[in-house]
Amino acid sequence: MAEAILFNVAAKIIESLGSQALKEIGLLWGVTDELDKLKNTVSTIQAVLLDAEEQWAVNREVKDWLEKLKYVVYDADDLLDGFSTDSLLREMMTQDKMAKKVRIFFSKSNQPVYNLKMRHKIKAIRQKLDAIANDRTFHLEERPVEIGVRARKRDDTHSYVLAAKVTGREDDKKEIIKRLLSDSENVGILPITGIGGLGKTTLAQFIFNDEEIDKHFQLKMWACVSESFEVEKVVGKILESVTKKKSEIAGMDTLVHNLREKIGGKKYLLVLDDVWNEDVKKWDDLKVLLEVGASGSRILITTRSKKVAQITQTIAEYSLQCLDERESWCLFKQVAFENGQEPVNSRKVEVGKEIVEKCLGVPLVIKTIGRLLSLEIEAGWFSFENNKQPKIKANDILPTFFFFFFFFFFFFFFFLKSR
Repeated sequence: MAEAILFNVAAKIIESLGSQALKEIGLLWGVTDELDKLKNTVSTIQAVLLDAEEQWAVNREVKDWLEKLKYVVYDADDLLDGFSTDSLLREMMTQDKMAKKVRIFFSKSNQPVYNLKMRHKIKAIRQKLDAIANDRTFHLEERPVEIGVRARKRDDTHSYVLAAKVTGREDDKKEIIKRLLSDSENVGILPITGIGGLGKTTLAQFIFNDEEIDKHFQLKMWACVSESFEVEKVVGKILESVTKKKSEIAGMDTLVHNLREKIGGKKYLLVLDDVWNEDVKKWDDLKVLLEVGASGSRILITTRSKKVAQITQTIAEYSLQCLDERESWCLFKQVAFENGQEPVNSRKVEVGKEIVEKCLGVPLVIKTIGRLLSLEIEAGWFSFENNKQPKIKANDILPTFFFFFFFFFFFFFFFLKSR
């Protein structure tokens, strides 16, 4: 449904506008007030989208209003992504040489003109959203937005991974399995924490499919819970994982009865992937339902949130770290070179190692850049090397991860394709 997608995009915009990176951009360009107004407008619109979800199918006016709103919300989302990329390019320029056309565009002499242009763009988007928000002959109820709702829904995950494709996580797997199999009379909860792109889900899949895990647990279940955390929905997903059938049951009482029937008295492993909920009561409500399992049952959680880990853990959290230099290079080779083999008599290896160093051991970044380079001829690798992109600081990985990812797409399609 359009309104459900819009709700997630609106949440992403609100999250971006509250980030430190966007606040710094606001100060730099003198648009702090406009960004605050934009955030207030989007928040107001998001609050009525929940009601719109119930009305759009039967109310033509609501449907038309959502259609007009859709394009402007997407424009706002794209605009903020572009601002973030511009900000990263500015930072990189101060550390190293960039292409001449970019240096000129961002030069001090050009900066006031550029800032004014950005201010006008933000204001125009905000005014369009204001006009659409006010252009309603129908009533939509404002509803409180759940704390901890994700900015943008992630694709559903699954429990399978090809072990041969997992690089550099064998020691992590062994340590987590050791903790999962430790003696305990209770249903234990172990969170895996870390920034986006480190491979928390891949590690959980690696563990889920381990032979030792298969032997130890009577039952294994997998549920991706990245969207709005509702106990009823989570229980439904757990049951689907047990029965391998889509749940069509409506009613919490029936769901709970079936859950108790399926997991009661059994030693199980449950993976709850990509968790964001920080509401203690909801966790307590779910945990009570899961405690019917046999002693030694385990719940493995993947999350970016340290608060989620603090709320849920009964077994010490496992903080996943970046890959080391050797592991990073092994992963890069897998995706950048044909059949994962280093080319003979080629400078690609030398250039590739310089690139991998700048990735700071973040698997998603390594794989993304490796795949892009795998499509480039050798000259493309040298163009990358000549631009000497600076390494991201370790403490900036989390707030700039998306910008870094976006920038490399920008770099390859703008600089390399313009050769």
